[in-house]
Amino acid sequence: MNRMSRLEATAGRTASSWWRGAAIYQVYPRSFRDSNADGIGDLAGATERLDYIASLGVDAIWLSPFFTSPMKDFGYDVADYCDVDPIFGNLADFDALVARAHKLGLKVLIDQVYAHSSDQHAWFTESRQDRANPKADWYVWADAKPDGSPPSNWQSVFGGPAWTWDARRRQYYLHNFLSSQPQLNVHNGAVQDALLEVAKFWLDRGVDGFRLDALNFAMHDPQLRDNPPAPEDGNPRTRPFDFQQRLYNQGHADIPAFLGRIRELTDSYRAVFTMAEVGGTGALAQMQSYTQGETRLNSAYGFDFLYAAALTPQLVAAAQADWPDRQGVGWPSWAFENHDAPRALSRWSRPEDHEAFARMKAVLFAALRGNIILYQGEELGLTQVDIPYDQLQDPEAIANWPLTLSRDGARTPMPWTAQDEHGGFSAVQPWLPLGADNLARAIDRQDGDPASLLNLTRRLLGLRQGSPALREGSFALLHADDAVLAFCREAAGERMTCLFNLSAMSAPWPQAAARSGDEAVALNGASVGRLPPFAALILREEI
Repeated sequence: MNRMSRLEATAGRTASSWWRGAAIYQVYPRSFRDSNADGIGDLAGATERLDYIASLGVDAIWLSPFFTSPMKDFGYDVADYCDVDPIFGNLADFDALVARAHKLGLKVLIDQVYAHSSDQHAWFTESRQDRANPKADWYVWADAKPDGSPPSNWQSVFGGPAWTWDARRRQYYLHNFLSSQPQLNVHNGAVQDALLEVAKFWLDRGVDGFRLDALNFAMHDPQLRDNPPAPEDGNPRTRPFDFQQRLYNQGHADIPAFLGRIRELTDSYRAVFTMAEVGGTGALAQMQSYTQGETRLNSAYGFDFLYAAALTPQLVAAAQADWPDRQGVGWPSWAFENHDAPRALSRWSRPEDHEAFARMKAVLFAALRGNIILYQGEELGLTQVDIPYDQLQDPEAIANWPLTLSRDGARTPMPWTAQDEHGGFSAVQPWLPLGADNLARAIDRQDGDPASLLNLTRRLLGLRQGSPALREGSFALLHADDAVLAFCREAAGERMTCLFNLSAMSAPWPQAAARSGDEAVALNGASVGRLPPFAALILREEI
């Protein structure tokens, strides 16, 4: 099949499957672009910079929460699911963003937080008044044990018991995160109906899909059984949450039935993409359950790389093997970094290797089977910023200081212009510091440099877009040792043989890898038969 035929095959992808193999760009609105000089990014600022995102060659943007919120957890504590927090603008600003994105050919995905709300949500205000009001069982309430202690031993992710006493009802309410994030009782059909109305509200405004946050926390064990202790795994335990096997406060078997209702709704809008965020022990089985067949969600957001201390051939091979190309098995979505996880370059490479490693990493990311999600600034090679304690905003890091790495270090503002004190992000002091190293990697410095990581990312995403093999093809592992990873992607008469040296030392060419094909990508001195440190090579063949 010639190149034109391959492009025709790619163009022939049905509208309903636009998301298979998509490249998605995560926008953390608070740190993307400030349009009104208050030091905090907003929707209007994001709209101003959509042309930049479109220039990368991605298919869609994913907006982290912008809903009305007291911001105790920076938007993941929702006080009104159907409005925009004034910090970010208003519904008209959101509509303008969607219209502009669609004009540029970008799909728009937004977060939906169905496991919990803010304690300032009107639903919770009503629910906590007494035990007989219409929303009395919209949240998870339970009586104290005879000695007054909480109903179960469950612990919250952010530290301390997952139960808080409320004097009005003389009961405890459940919260798997902050005490200001009460757990919705999604077992309740009326709650499900209300959440589906929320989804419909945003679908009617033109969104093209949802990322469903902390989805495996959406339902609890109604019997409130205690979680058993977790065996020692050699990792330091920084929170009480780490001492338990979370068998009963998450991952309930009834969640897939609710997902069927979500899928039925989104299917009625055609071509809407749904992606589950599922973390914790046992996440793989839950992700595969939530995406099984054609009646649940489209994809699941894997955590394999987000907290990994090192990028190794075995890690990549195992992650890809977990999602075989078989009937009924779901489709994965991958991220190397996001708003909750430390910047990948800071975790995976030494400062002196950042440049070469970032280029190799970008090629590897573009070659993975599944959707790939770039976090804002990843295309610039941004690194983790060290935020001093007195400037921390992250409630988890503050609560567990100093053993929990602050999420703030990955949430620092986007550097648009290197010459500006605030990086072109804002006209005033930003809510978090940019970091001097990241300011030096600003977009205006990289945009006009053909050799920059930014322009490499553009070329790689263009290659992926035009290659059926890289976009949707099969994955076959050829070799994985301590340094070298080799695999093959195939589809529509095209074979891409992908080789990487993930180490800082030269490595031998693996015997299982062919030496034929045209060089589609060759970086860091890579060539057929030669794999210098951090080499990246993709060979294309017609088959």
